[in-house]
This record gives sequence, C-alpha cells and structure tokens, in this order.
Amino acid sequence: MKETNINNLVFRLSLLLTGGIALWAVAFNKSFTIVSDAIYNFLTKQFGWLYLAAMLFFVVFILLIAFSKWGKIRLGPDDSRPEYSTVSWFAMLFGAGMGVGLVFWGISEPVSHYIAPMAGIAPASAEAANFAMKASFMHWGIHPWANYAIIGLALAYFQFRKGKPGLISSVLEPVIGTKRRWLNHLVDILAVFATVAGVVTSLGLGVLQINSGLNYLFGIPTSLLIQIIIIAVISVIYIWSAVSGIEKGIKLISDANLYIAFALMAAAILVGPKLDMVNSFTNALGGYLNNFIQDSLGLNTYGDNSWVENWRIFYWAWWIAWAPFVGIFIARISKGRTIREFIAGVVAAPTLGSLVWFAIFGTMGIKLGADGVLSTEALQEVAATPEVGLFVVMQKYPFGMLLSLVALVLLCTFFITSANSGTFVLSMLTSDGALNPPNNKKVLWGIVQSVMAVGLLIAGGLKPLQIISIAAAFPFIFIMLFTCVSLVKALRDETV
Repeated sequence: MKETNINNLVFRLSLLLTGGIALWAVAFNKSFTIVSDAIYNFLTKQFGWLYLAAMLFFVVFILLIAFSKWGKIRLGPDDSRPEYSTVSWFAMLFGAGMGVGLVFWGISEPVSHYIAPMAGIAPASAEAANFAMKASFMHWGIHPWANYAIIGLALAYFQFRKGKPGLISSVLEPVIGTKRRWLNHLVDILAVFATVAGVVTSLGLGVLQINSGLNYLFGIPTSLLIQIIIIAVISVIYIWSAVSGIEKGIKLISDANLYIAFALMAAAILVGPKLDMVNSFTNALGGYLNNFIQDSLGLNTYGDNSWVENWRIFYWAWWIAWAPFVGIFIARISKGRTIREFIAGVVAAPTLGSLVWFAIFGTMGIKLGADGVLSTEALQEVAATPEVGLFVVMQKYPFGMLLSLVALVLLCTFFITSANSGTFVLSMLTSDGALNPPNNKKVLWGIVQSVMAVGLLIAGGLKPLQIISIAAAFPFIFIMLFTCVSLVKALRDETV
C-alpha cells in the first residue's frame, strides 16, 4: 500500500498542478502571459550568470567523469550488457533530446543570427554569416547534451546499479537522505510539470510547422481546425507507440526517424552548396572551439546583453527545463553500457550530428541571402516564422518539393518520438519510477498533453507556457548540481 500511496500522491498533485497551469494559460491568457514574462525576465536578468556558469560546469563535469577511472563502470551489474543496438539507442536518445527543434530551427536560427546578429556585427555581412553558424553550434552543441547527460547518467547508475526507482528524487538520496519525503515528492512533481510543459510546447510548435508545410506545399488551409486534426491523428500514433512499449513502438519509430533524417541530410548535400557547407562547418567548428570558454560565460557588465538574454540564456534555461524528461528517458534505455560509452553516445555523437545538421541547413538559408536570391525582407520572414522558413528555403533548390515532403515526414516522426518518449517518462514519474509503467497512465498522460496543446493553440498561449516552464525549471539548476555531488559520492564507493 505504501507504493500505491506514493504513486497516488505524486500523480494527483502533478495532475492538479498541470491542469491548474493549463487552465490559467487558456482561460486567462493575458494575465498568464504577463506573469510568466515577469518571472522569466527577472530570472534571466538577475541569474543569467548562473545559467551560463552552471551549463559550463555540466560540460566540464561530464567530461571529467568520462575520462576518470570510473569510466569503465557499467550502468548495471558488471555482467550486464546493452538492451538495444547502438544505432537504435542513438536513434531514441537523439529523437527524444532534440526532436522537432532541429527541423524547426535548422534553417531559421542561423538566418536569424545572420540578419540580426549580436551588437557590433553588421547584419547580413560575411562576419554575420560566420557569427550565425558559430552561435548555432554553441546553442545546439555540447552544452545541451552534457546537461542531459548529468541527469541521465546519475539516474541510470542509481536505477540499474543500485536498484533505486527511476525518479529524479532517487539520485539525491546521498545528499538529502530519505526522510524528507515532501522534498522528494516536490522534486518529482516539478519534473512532471517541466516534462508536460516542454512536450506540449514542442507539440504545438510541431503542429504549426506541419500545418504550414501542408499549406505551402498543397494549399491546405492554415487553421485551428486543421491543427486539431493533425494533433488528433498524431496523438493516436504516439499514444499507441508509448503503450506498445520501447521495444515494439518507440524503438521502431525512432529507427525510422533516424534513417529519414540521414536521407534528408544526404539529399540536401546533393542539391545544396556543398563547398559552402564544408567551409561553414570547418570555420564554425574552429570558432566554436576557439571561443568556447568566452562564449560560454559571455556577459557584458555595462553593455547590451539583449542578444545573450534572448538567445543563449533562453536556450540554457530551455535545455535545463528539458533535462528531467530527456535524462529519465535516456537513462531508461541505457542499461548495460559503461559510463564512458554512455557519455560518448549521449554527448559526443549527438553533438556532432547537431553541428552537421546546422552546417547543412543553416548554410542553405544563408547562401540564398548572400547571393541575393532572397531579399532582406524575405530572410526576415524566414527568421520570424520558422514554421514556414524551412519550406521557403527548400523551394529555392532543385527537387525542392521532394525535399519539403521528406522534411514534412521527418517533422511528423520527430514529433511522435518526442511525444511518445515524454508520455513514457510521465508515466514512470507518476508510477514510482517503474521501468514499464501501466498503460492506463500512458494513455492518460498522452491525452492530457494533446488536450493541453489544443487548448493553448486556441488561446495562443504556447510561448507563455514555454516561458513558465523555463521559470519553473529554475530549481533544477540546483537539483542538477546536487546530482553531481550525489554521483561522485556514490562512485567513490566503487572498486575500480
């Protein structure tokens, strides 16, 4: 009965918190927007330095662990081996970790930095082009993946090697103990809310882009009705895949997703400016590595920090908000791997994949501006409406319709991989960390996310929900720092 009571408490309180915030966002969208913006602005202006310092610390910490004597420890008993092939493992963690974001921002973000770079850089210049790629590399490179690896590694270690439940609170036991049950519950409830808000926001953004793609390619109206139909159809698929389990549902779609992503990248290279892509990758990688520390901690004491606050600190806060969800899912699929193998797979491989993605698609967008194919006004439109920008740029290249169709399919599969892994994690969090949570929880959380996405699209409240989730995730900076302490304390007891 004890486990059931715990489950019911976290489950009920999580639903109440999530439902209350959703109701506020939908019914009183104006006040919700004002409050969420005020909280976010306060945190980013007063604690921007903390976001920057914490994310750099996560990178340094995870690399030190990888190269330490503990790197050969297995996430599970010494004789355990991975449950999934390396390709399927990578496909699932990559789909959960970035998902729709890569397709949504792959062209629009570099173009945004190109036409509106940091103060002191002339817009739409060669310097702006270099800055655009370097900034995109920074935002989608090693920092977010190191951030995910902190939670994922600690959870996998405590869950599979120490036999603890798959909950965020479990990894804090070496620091806070087991007597402060209210604190453990609070941590898990915050993780549930951060997960729901993050997945719902991604669902909403994904639906907008899918609808825009259908409109741009086939003239299907961009309307709320179409968006609701898209959510309904895709919800059936992602709830089915979550209920089917990791092996039968999530793994299957993630594998397909990875192959489609590789196909789109290969096709884009074939029809795109190949030499420019290679040069962009090489130059941006050099700038990224050369200025890594400075860019990681870059804040003006007396100057203009608007670009850093609007982009870098926003991203760092967003990745931290996603860390509980992605970390739990990555941990769940990583049993049997060594710590060094885990970090290489979760940090190094996806980072390289993300950098290559932005070098390919970011260059395709910037090249059109540099050559005058797209005017400054058209580039501004690409930047302002990322959901349309992808298709606008693709249509300027050979086989643009085919590329756009593949991108549209990829959007749907990325959409599904993010949603089904989120649904699985929510069910774990509200089932005392069960490795295979009950199907009724999966169905319920899947429906809750879909209904919230529809409600927020009706109210126009996607952005405020994203902002409030980032604000609510602020405590996870400290939770993740304590997680590092807990992990080191536990690893010190290992015989290696």
